[in-house]
Amino acid sequence: MRAWAVVENGAPLQCIEVVDEVPTGTQVLLDVTHCGVCHSDLHFWKGSYDLGGGRLLKLTERGVTLPRAIGHEVVGRVVAKGPQAEGVEIGDLRIVFPWLGCGECERCRAGDDNLCDKPSAIGVIRHGGFADRVMSPHPKFLVDPGSIDPALAATFACSGITVYSAIKKIQPIAPDAPVVLVGAGGLGLAAIAMLRALGHRAITVVEIDARKRQAALDAGASAAVDGVPEGLSERIVAAAGGQAKAAIDFVNASNTVPGVLDALARGGKLVLVGVAGGEIALSLASLIFRPRTIQGSATGSPQDLRDVVALAQSGKLAPIPITLMPKTKVNEAMTMLHRGEVTGRIVLTPPST
Repeated sequence: MRAWAVVENGAPLQCIEVVDEVPTGTQVLLDVTHCGVCHSDLHFWKGSYDLGGGRLLKLTERGVTLPRAIGHEVVGRVVAKGPQAEGVEIGDLRIVFPWLGCGECERCRAGDDNLCDKPSAIGVIRHGGFADRVMSPHPKFLVDPGSIDPALAATFACSGITVYSAIKKIQPIAPDAPVVLVGAGGLGLAAIAMLRALGHRAITVVEIDARKRQAALDAGASAAVDGVPEGLSERIVAAAGGQAKAAIDFVNASNTVPGVLDALARGGKLVLVGVAGGEIALSLASLIFRPRTIQGSATGSPQDLRDVVALAQSGKLAPIPITLMPKTKVNEAMTMLHRGEVTGRIVLTPPST
């Protein structure tokens, strides 16, 4: 099969040939029909994450080998399956849950595969949706999108469940209690739609790009403020009408996190999602005098994917903007995302024959 792969970190992706796998046991092979392009793909392409203090986490330290076809927001059609793969048939269209673990530990057995200490994610450790086909180890990781646009459904495999999982961490929260979202890219817009679908109304977005601030307002945010660090906490409090009960940071950069944390009320929670990187100086005593919580959030579980699909099928979840591009233009898509030129999500489709 063809795979548009990272062959060398920082270099353009290349179209290479990869030997097709033959499914055995409970495995299911799918032809990729749609694959979203995520900021995590940019980090994979770069080859490392900024941990702060001059420290870098290299992808090779996470078990990654090159060449690798990235892409983890996948919708595909079943083309083959192993003899023990029950519940799917050839020709079925399915969303593929990508955040696989070892399949054997306590967390995997509990359905929290995304928290496994031995990750085996599609598009990271395994070839992903930038290839012609992907292999799922079991039908339980495949979700029927029903009547949902498959291009939109593909984004649920990462942005959808990442947002949903983060929102669960700030619950319960009253519909009119101020919630702050940092970043109005694909995740930020998905979070606005998700919060509104769940009945929330007071949503303040922090975004440095004026065009994306307007996109957030168009999507239903109640306010949008400039993310420039100077005076950020004051702008957030003014826009939200008071200190916020919760914030979700889809950027997670060292120059904005302190201002967002300072805008939280007593008992407030900041959930960190993005991986822009860096570090912050934290006043320990301030967390006593004004108690607040900082919590990380890593994607979501297979059940989160099923819940997001159900919410979308209910008609309550508004779609985010989608730009379709063929896989032959994958480098153009990655460049657009790197430059901040994307509103919503780019979704790749197979090249025309």
